[in-house]
Amino acid sequence: MKLHVVADNYATHNHPNVKAWLAKNPRIRMHFTPTSASWMNMVEIFFGITRQAIRRGTFTSVPDLIGAIRTFIDGYNQRCQPFRWTKTADQLLATADRRPPRHDITAGNTA
Repeated sequence: MKLHVVADNYATHNHPNVKAWLAKNPRIRMHFTPTSASWMNMVEIFFGITRQAIRRGTFTSVPDLIGAIRTFIDGYNQRCQPFRWTKTADQLLATADRRPPRHDITAGNTA
């Protein structure tokens, strides 16, 4: 049985050690989200929200910044709602289809 892993385009996913490990584990296939599609990655969306919360802050130390982030996360968790997609699957796929194909690092195929 194959295991398909969807990941963003972060450079570590293309590191030679990762490629070598994947070559030794052919049942695992990597697929990457399109470049400039951070909106598809829920973690990136949350990081963006967090950045907005601290963007105009003044922090006198790293612990002060960490405290502000933790305070924001605690408040966010108390009032958070599920993310809701505003486009249909067909609209999303049409956008993704316009992007140039990426190469699949496990087999040299386009993904």
